[in-house]
Amino acid sequence: MLGVSIVVFCMVRAIPGDPAQILLGQSATTSQVAEIRDRLGLDEPLPVQYLLFLKDAVRGDLGDSLVTGRPVTTELLVRLPATFELTAFAMLIAILVGVPVGVISAVRQYSLLDKFFSVLALTGISMPIFWLAMILIVIFGVNLELLPFPGRLGPTTAITSITGLVLVDSLLTFNFAGFWDGLLYLIMPAIALGTIPMAVVMRMTRSSMLEVMGEDYVRTARAKGVVPWRVVFKHGLRNAMLPTVTVIGLQAGLLMGGAIITETIFSWPGIGQIAYESVSRRDYAMIQGVVLYGAALFVLINLLVDVLYAVLDPRVRY
Repeated sequence: MLGVSIVVFCMVRAIPGDPAQILLGQSATTSQVAEIRDRLGLDEPLPVQYLLFLKDAVRGDLGDSLVTGRPVTTELLVRLPATFELTAFAMLIAILVGVPVGVISAVRQYSLLDKFFSVLALTGISMPIFWLAMILIVIFGVNLELLPFPGRLGPTTAITSITGLVLVDSLLTFNFAGFWDGLLYLIMPAIALGTIPMAVVMRMTRSSMLEVMGEDYVRTARAKGVVPWRVVFKHGLRNAMLPTVTVIGLQAGLLMGGAIITETIFSWPGIGQIAYESVSRRDYAMIQGVVLYGAALFVLINLLVDVLYAVLDPRVRY
């Protein structure tokens, strides 16, 4: 976290452009720009600026946004539910499709089905997200008019906010029309965001299953006459899930840090969208807050994955 704070602090100040000038506009006078720079502490030496930033950050104060004037922590907490909902739905798609397909590919190794799924996984990893997102919008949003966009809800849909999660809040308030509307708005960005994780999970599951299915205990189970599906899922999949869980954790951490491209294209009001806007506006405090939030979340998710190892593998507990 300390290393990330140093890197992001230096990088945002290497971005061309003066935040004070951008904040005031091109018509601002030199004295007005100097006043804003003094008020924001931008006229201090960089080491002093960093120490002041670090002193506040360890207390949970990431400063105020240069654009909105609101605390960065408040802005992130407002945007976090949207990113969490999108990431959770995208990872759910990735896991529900990637793991079964990976298992089928491993069990039917070198078959036509295995080759088809391998090509599908390679296509998913290679496909640019922005291109897939625009194709989905053109086909399902514009031509067929099956799925709405952009945003999280339609202009006439109202949901009482409790947790900030549209689907959860609509169910808690028994607003099933709002739930359906939120689900329709969620499908396209979740598919676009979940394509690469789905392909990665599928490839990892397949390779892990192929390795595990050649182990002695699997051959012993088969020799004892254990039902084939039980061999695959109990003896094979459970032991093959360790590297797959690692990949799932890494992908979830990356997505929770802000899906900048997807959220920008679909106007999804999450962390990724505010990161894009902050860079274009030279909002130093917001950029630093977004990056530190992403780093902290990445560390936390990896810790949870390590703990989950003990649940899947008794040898880790021992």
